[in-house]
Amino acid sequence: MTPVQTALALLLLPLATALVTALFFRRHAAVGRALSLAAAAGIVVLGSRLIFFTDNFTVAAEWLTLGPLTIKLGLLVDDLTKLMLFVVAFIGFLIHVFSTGYMKGEAHVARFFGCLSLFMFSMIGLTLADDLIMLFIFWELVGLSSFLLINFYHDRPAAVAASKKAFIVNRLGDFGFLLGIILAYWAFDTITLVDIAARLDTSPELVATSIALLIFCGAVGKSGQFPLHVWLPDAMEGPTPVSALIHAATMVAAGIFLLCRVGVIMTGDALTVILWTGVVTALFAGVTAFGQRDIKRILAYSTISQLGFMVAAYALGSLVALRNGADATLAGITAGAAAAMFHLTTHAFFKALLFLGAGSVIHASHHEQDIYRLGGLAKKMPVTFATFTLGTLALAGAPFFSGFFSKDAILLLAWQYQPVVFGLLLFGALLTALYMTRLWSAAFLGTARSEGAEHAHESPAVMTIPLVLLAVGAVLAGYLWFYPSALAAVPAAALALLQGEGHTLVAVAGSAAFVVGVALGLLVYRPGAATDFLQQRLPLLYRVMAERFYIDALYDWYVAKVQQRFAMLLNFLDQILLAGLVVRGFAGLVGLLGLGARALHTGSLHAYVYWFLLGLVILWAVVAGIFNLQ
Repeated sequence: MTPVQTALALLLLPLATALVTALFFRRHAAVGRALSLAAAAGIVVLGSRLIFFTDNFTVAAEWLTLGPLTIKLGLLVDDLTKLMLFVVAFIGFLIHVFSTGYMKGEAHVARFFGCLSLFMFSMIGLTLADDLIMLFIFWELVGLSSFLLINFYHDRPAAVAASKKAFIVNRLGDFGFLLGIILAYWAFDTITLVDIAARLDTSPELVATSIALLIFCGAVGKSGQFPLHVWLPDAMEGPTPVSALIHAATMVAAGIFLLCRVGVIMTGDALTVILWTGVVTALFAGVTAFGQRDIKRILAYSTISQLGFMVAAYALGSLVALRNGADATLAGITAGAAAAMFHLTTHAFFKALLFLGAGSVIHASHHEQDIYRLGGLAKKMPVTFATFTLGTLALAGAPFFSGFFSKDAILLLAWQYQPVVFGLLLFGALLTALYMTRLWSAAFLGTARSEGAEHAHESPAVMTIPLVLLAVGAVLAGYLWFYPSALAAVPAAALALLQGEGHTLVAVAGSAAFVVGVALGLLVYRPGAATDFLQQRLPLLYRVMAERFYIDALYDWYVAKVQQRFAMLLNFLDQILLAGLVVRGFAGLVGLLGLGARALHTGSLHAYVYWFLLGLVILWAVVAGIFNLQ
């Protein structure tokens, strides 16, 4: 097959699988599972061919012509595409394998695996897209796929509410994304990224910044940045493999990938806004994690925090280049994108490992998710415990684990840009080590504190083998030799940052943050404790964190008290003024005139003579009045 044929086959394989499952095998769990797993394996094979045996290329074909606007659908394969495709294909396959064990005995298994295939199709299309329209099409398909997967347990009100929340919140960000596309076409007469970059200097600074920030709105929604982060923790209502897929390999990573893909159209003012959005998100989510007891929700806020690190990294690279006089639309974006994508890649390994490890715990402990009702699992689930520990160390930034290198690349950019930003992100790294130590010690150490934990046992091999493979990546993905040459460009650029000015100080500071975070966590959150330290000592603070700083409550109040009442007002205006007075009023007036006119036709000759005479009098009066006026 030619490279284009390989890319098309890679794109269409999961779509065909989803369609065949939906049309013919909705009630056949074994067939649906086998088809989806085979498609995931095929994605690995075709993806490997595209990644390792194909040179970079781009190809496009005309799809629609709307006046002066020509919309093309095209494929773009470059270093960024290959790295993202590697993450989606390989980690997606391992999640499929894990799901075959986790979903055993569940109802509607074929539907679940069909939705997984649809998700893979959407994410692969987003990865291969070469212009804003194609990006947006698959961007929306990713949102649809996540809605279907979060809503898998549609008989649970919490799952239904979570899926609707995810869908609606993402529409807010996507509306901004769409406005950015429209504004880009209005300003540049094109929607192709390369053409926009070439014409960027011809537009006013305000227009270019507006386009960049509007497109960033899409990333704020998909990647759970403050204040549109509220959907991501609730998305845990879906099956745990879905959580791993959303948090590690696909949906939330799409926002970071989008930023790196459209980096050529960024401006300095837009980058400053993006930087502080990432910093605030990283710190806010890190603090909020301390108020959560659900093992998946803690990991969800961890994901939000790490996404904040990635967003900040993306902006920092360009801002450092701008300050140094480099071309921020090209060279500068490379540094920021490299650091962000490198952390995205390492994060994909250890976060998929942690979510699947949490799924193994939940599966073994009869769906117990409260970390303070678990405990004692280290001896009962040795493989899960060992791999989860490695994932925790990688996420916490333990020296020589993958997260240590990718985190330090971000911290080094922050140090080169501004000490304040460096200090804030370093504090965020310390928080990560602290709340992950809390989770790890409460869930695995001590003694069992519930019947589910008491009777827990190690998961079957179909679930533990993916954990072991992901653990290898969690440990080694920070080393350049881990990546074959075709994938090495972005990691090499990120690791080259670690040779920059201040790298020794940053490495020492990052290691110290890990040590202090773990030590403080073990001291404060004693292993095996049945209650939370902050809940005992600082109940008011704990309650605020448990309620997620009341941001969700604020949204609920706004929807119920402001938006709903405004909608009722608009409905009143529509029904009474527009539909009632304007539409029905004119219709009623015409009807009355018709009734009056019909009443004149009595069939009486005398009546017609009287009306004729009255008409003559009126006509004479009008004519006389006209002549008198003249």
